Amino acid sequence: MTAPATRDTPSAAGPAAVDGPRLAGRLRSPRTWGWGALVLLGLAAPYLVYPVFAMNVLCLALFASAFNLLLGYAGLLSFGHAAFLGASAYATGAAVKLAGLPPELAVLCGTSVAALLGWVFGSLAIRRSGISFAMITLGFAQLVYFLVVQMAWTGGEDGLQGISRGRALGIVDLAEPHRMYYFVFAAFLAGFWLIHRTIDSPFGHVLRAIRENEPRALSLGYAVESYKLVAFVLSAALSGLAGALKAVVLQFASLSDVHWHRSGEVILMTLLGGMGTPLGPSVGALLVVSLENYLVDAGSWVTVITGGVFVLCVLVFRRGIVGEVRALVRRSFLGVAR
Repeated sequence: MTAPATRDTPSAAGPAAVDGPRLAGRLRSPRTWGWGALVLLGLAAPYLVYPVFAMNVLCLALFASAFNLLLGYAGLLSFGHAAFLGASAYATGAAVKLAGLPPELAVLCGTSVAALLGWVFGSLAIRRSGISFAMITLGFAQLVYFLVVQMAWTGGEDGLQGISRGRALGIVDLAEPHRMYYFVFAAFLAGFWLIHRTIDSPFGHVLRAIRENEPRALSLGYAVESYKLVAFVLSAALSGLAGALKAVVLQFASLSDVHWHRSGEVILMTLLGGMGTPLGPSVGALLVVSLENYLVDAGSWVTVITGGVFVLCVLVFRRGIVGEVRALVRRSFLGVAR
């Protein structure tokens, strides 16, 4: 005689019955649709705009997203993030041009150099907070800038030129613009996914707690300085990945990538798009790069126009473009007041 089914006895259809609604819920999730739209837009981008322009946007979007991880979620304002972007670009160029490494290993080398710099700078800078932290990072960035200017192999004010794109994995010829674009896009998706997973992880929630009330997080037993250091190193490494990709795309590394102006530009991108939002810095990067690209005939007026757009966005979009759009959607469709 067959024993009657109990609550503890799984039926043959149990896992399917449980996984079915869960899978359907994930497919209907706005996050899934957002990732799908991002991938589709990225795949079509090189056929809609000039591939080099699209690659430049992806590199700076990753740079801004990495910076947002530090500012928007850990609450640490760095004035020296250009050091990681530029140092990685020069390290990648040297790995390709002087050591003859393939592009994927050169990019990994540049990213590792940025992560190492992030660990060194972060270990000293996190001992302070607020404007003191920001000025320490600026000082370290200026140190890197002057080292790059003085070293012979960097090319000085002319930059490091003649960086070959080479062949990825020894097979894919990256000299072809579309192949180079998809190489950059794959790296961007990996970096963006890592940032997204970090934000949603328990580690990301602790970072938010530190940003909101550091003394309370400390009283709860969290090693605040260790969390800050990990966030700083991760942000530096992803900034280095952006710089390494940019050097391979443009085939040169220049002083503009390590100059303090670049550090100010990434702050502008983050605030324009929406600080503390996953997609905001990418939107800000697209806006800034588009202004610089399509208003190139305006000469020095590009800076004035960019500043005007920034002031307008600060007055109209207090939470950034993406932040205001998200707040509008929540009020209109979800009935959330804030």
